[in-house]
This record gives sequence, structure tokens and C-alpha cells, in this order.
Amino acid sequence: MTNNVEGPPAGRVPVHPPGAVWPVIALVCLAQFMMVLDAAIVNVALPAMESDLGLGTAGLQWAVNAYLLTFAGFLLVGGRMADLWGRRRTFIAGLVVFTIASLVGGFATTPGTLIAARAAQGLGAAAVSPATLTILTTAIPAGPARARAIATWGAVGAIGGTAGSLAGGLLTDYLSWRWTLLINVPIGAVAILAALWLLTERRAPGSRGLDLAGAVAVTLGLSALELGLLQTPQHGWGSARALVPLVLGMAALAVFVLVQARFARAPLLPLRILRSRSVSGALLVQFFLGAAGFAVWYFLSLHMQQVLGYSALQAGLAFLPHTVAVIIASKATPRLVERFGLRPLLVAGALISAAGFAWQATITPDSGLLAGIVLPGVLITGGLGLTSAPIAMAATAGARRGEEGAVSGVLNSSRQVGGSLGLAALTTLAASQAGAPASGYAPAFAACAGLVAAGALSVLALPGPSAGGGERAEPAR
Repeated sequence: MTNNVEGPPAGRVPVHPPGAVWPVIALVCLAQFMMVLDAAIVNVALPAMESDLGLGTAGLQWAVNAYLLTFAGFLLVGGRMADLWGRRRTFIAGLVVFTIASLVGGFATTPGTLIAARAAQGLGAAAVSPATLTILTTAIPAGPARARAIATWGAVGAIGGTAGSLAGGLLTDYLSWRWTLLINVPIGAVAILAALWLLTERRAPGSRGLDLAGAVAVTLGLSALELGLLQTPQHGWGSARALVPLVLGMAALAVFVLVQARFARAPLLPLRILRSRSVSGALLVQFFLGAAGFAVWYFLSLHMQQVLGYSALQAGLAFLPHTVAVIIASKATPRLVERFGLRPLLVAGALISAAGFAWQATITPDSGLLAGIVLPGVLITGGLGLTSAPIAMAATAGARRGEEGAVSGVLNSSRQVGGSLGLAALTTLAASQAGAPASGYAPAFAACAGLVAAGALSVLALPGPSAGGGERAEPAR
């Protein structure tokens, strides 16, 4: 196994003919967009859902959290399923579950049906999301073409989060809250048909069955940890509702590590993966950047609606410059990687984003749209856009053949857990500040600047040019 960050070992043969590569890239990017979009699109529709179905406060929470819990809890399982049972099969199965769940949720007439459908959506997303990255890395040999594909994949994922608020506002205002779910049905159907037509399969030789004990332990651990984190903003870190699932989640994850190290014949997460500096370094950077990245949309959306008095649709439109910044930064990434290498680009992107967060920390009710939202937000999202693809490239560079799905799953888990932990801690920090809401958002953004700066420092954990062959992306031999 190599620790270089320019790509997997030379000679790996792509599983798709050259002419079919870009349609495959378009397909997996469409699927990734759907998965990320659905984490945000429902937020704007919550008041309409409550009015129509009588959800109540707890029901509103679970309409959002049911998706996040199953998504986070099954990510590692979904990634390993792609390795053991086939990327094509896992990808299509996940799309089918996600699409059917969206249909059921869109026609839900009771709170229980809606919440169950949202949980099933998260289950499907946990299978699809890791498979998208593994399909890319096995479809395209290491080099500039793969760098461009991963950059596009990263940009689409970032755009999905921004587009969720805007799409949710448009669909809810002009059609119905039900279309925030039903919109997935035609898109999912097209994606399933395209996957059946375009994707080919190449399973890892000698694959064994899924490690059921490890799967149960990690799913319970991640789900409990996520549940505890979701309870902290409302009930506090010391409450039983938060503390009990947090402790149980950490205990289950400790059991998972023990099972993987001692007892599993075919581990769900081969621990040797974490001995690769490319993988472990990428996970550390992803954790810190995810902790800050999740918070920016949350706090800016609240500031615009609670402090500036924007409607949900106006807030969504105000995020358009952020989306443009992500697109530009992500599309520039492949050339910048070729010229400067992964580590310098990761450091530069993180520091640009940290500067944006520091500027955002000066926010007041009188800051206005341009100086208070757009300009610092463009620095934040543009900087994060420069880091998204290099993190994925570094992580997949350390993956052995047949373990790409496991690496993709643990990378997604690192982002999800980091984002949830960061959002929970930052929400508590904001709530502890006296006075108007904006007085709490400012220290939260300052803390985000510190988290992103820690991400820049964590880049040192990645292997450099002296670690065996250099860190720049090279054309496939």
C-alpha cells in the first residue's frame, strides 16, 4: 500500500471504457446532489408540514433528524457494501430505496409515515453516497482526469447544501411542501435507468460476507452519537437526553474497534486503512473543516431570517454568491493541484476560509447584505471549495483495491460526525451569549475560524513530497 497522495497504484484498470466515463461522472454527481440536497431542502418546508400533518415540536425535529440519523449511522456499512457486494448493485439499491421513500413521504398523511419515510431516505443515501466516490475512483485512472472528476463531484455536493434552502422555498411557496420530497421521484427514476445502462461491475476478488457484528456496533454507535449531538442544542450537554446516547454511542464505537481488531474475519473497516497517512490525515482535515462548514449555512440562514427579516426564499437567493464561489473554486482545483500539489492547496483553502470566518465574526444587525453576508461568505465557501476535492483525492490515494468503499464511507462519516459535533457545540456557544441573536452568531463564527485554522494545521499529517514519490497529481501511466 502506498502513502503517496497522487493516486492509487499505477496500473489499476478503469472499469468503464473511455467514452462512457463522463456520462458516469454526470450520473454519480446527480446522485450525490440528491443526497446532499435532501439534508437541507425539508428545513424550509417544516412550518407547512406542521400545519398540514400536525407534527408538533417533537415531530418537526424528527422530520429532520430521522434522515440525519440513518444517513450517519449506515455510512460505513454502505461503503463496505459497495466493496463486498458491488458498487453498481449497492448504488442502484440505494437509489431505489431513496426514491420509493421519497414517494411515500410525499404522500404521507400521518406524522409517523413521514418520519419513517425520512429514515428510509437516509438509509438509501448511506448506500448511495459512498458508492458515488468509489465509482469515480475506479472508473478513471489516477491523473488530471480523475482530479477534474473529483472536483466536479465535490462542487456538486457543496452546491446541494446551498440549493436545498432555495429549492425548498420555491417548491413550498409555489407548489406544496410535498414536492420537497416528490421532486426526488422523477430524478431518482432517471438515475436508476441510467445506472442500469451505464454502470459496469468489477467486484473485489475473494470478497467475503459483511461483518454483521461490526455493522451492528458501528451503526448503533454512530446513530447514538448523532442522536446525542442533535439533543444538545435543546436540552444541554449535561442532560440525560444528550449524555446517555453520547456515552452509549462512544461505548458502541469502542466495541466496534475491538471487533475489527480482534474478531472480524472480514472487517467492515480494515484498521490497516487508518495506518495510511493519506487516509488518516484526510480524515482529520475533513473532521475540522466539516465542523465549521455545516455551521455556516445554519447560522447565516438564522441571521438573515431572524435578524434581517428575510423570507426563506430571500435567504435562499442570498446564498447564490456562495454557490458561485464553490463552483469557481472547485473547477479551478484540478489545475491548482497539478501546479502546487495537494498540501499547499489544502492549507491555502483552509486559511482563506478562516479569514472569511474571522470577517463573518464581525457581523452585526447593521452589517448589511454585501459586507455582512456576501463578501465574507464568498471567502468561506470559496476556501472550502478549494479543499473538498483534495481531501477526497488524498483519502482515496491511500486505499487498496477493494477497499475504496470503506475509505469513502469513513471519509463521509468523518464529515458527518464532525459537522454534527461542530454544529452542536457552536449552537450551545451561540445560545449562551446574552442579548440579540446576532451577538451569539459572532462568537460562533469566530470559533469556526479556529476550527478551520486547526484543519489547516492538520494538513501536516498528510504525506509530503519526501514520503515517497511526491504529492502532485500525475497522469496515469
